[in-house]
Amino acid sequence: MSQVFDGYERQYCELSANLSKKINSANLLDGEQKKQKISEVIGGFEDGEALIRKMDLEARTLPPTVKAMLLAKLREYKTDLNNLKTDVKRITSANANQALRDDLLESGMADTSTASADQRTRLLMSTERLNQSSDRIRESRKVMLETEELGVSILQDLHQQRQSLLQANSTLRGVDDNISKSKKVLSNMSRRMNRNKWIIVAIITILIIAILLVLYFKLTR
Repeated sequence: MSQVFDGYERQYCELSANLSKKINSANLLDGEQKKQKISEVIGGFEDGEALIRKMDLEARTLPPTVKAMLLAKLREYKTDLNNLKTDVKRITSANANQALRDDLLESGMADTSTASADQRTRLLMSTERLNQSSDRIRESRKVMLETEELGVSILQDLHQQRQSLLQANSTLRGVDDNISKSKKVLSNMSRRMNRNKWIIVAIITILIIAILLVLYFKLTR
C-alpha cells in the first residue's frame, strides 16, 4: 500500500466528516448564517475533489493488484462526495423555494390587484432559469473534471508504454551484444579447426614420406 495514498485518504475522510457536520448544521440555520455555512461546504467540495484527483494519480502508479483495490475505494469516495453535494443541493433548493414563497406573499400584500399571476409566473421563470444555469455550470464542471481525469490516465498509460519500450530496447541491445560475442567465438573456433586440419595434413604427409624412405632404403640394400 502507498503511504502517499494513505495520507490523502486520511485527509479526505476527515474532510468528509467535517463537511457532513457542516451540512447538518446548515440545515438548522437561517438567513446569512445558513448561506455562509453552505459557502464553506461548497469550498470544501473543491478540496475533496482535489484530494480524489491526487489519490487517483497515486493509485495509477502502483502495481495492478493494488491499483484495482485503490480505484474501487476511489469510486466509493466519489459517491460519498456526490451524496454530500446532493444534500447541499436539497438544502439550497428548499431555501430558494422558501424565498420564492416569501417574495410572492410580500408582492401579494403590497398590491393584490397587480401582483397576481404575471408576477408569480415571472418569479417562477426567473427561479427556473437560475436553477437551469446552476445545473449547466455543475455539469460543465463535472465534464471538465472527467476530461482532466481521462487526460491524466492517458498520460500515465503513455508513460508506462514508454518505460516498456525503453526496457525492450535495452533488452534488444543486450541480445545484439550476445550475438556479436557468439560470432566472435564461432570465428575463433573456425580458425582453430582450420589450423588443426592443416597440422594433421602436414603430419600425415610427413609420415607418408618417412614410410616411402624406409621402403626405399630396404629395397636398395
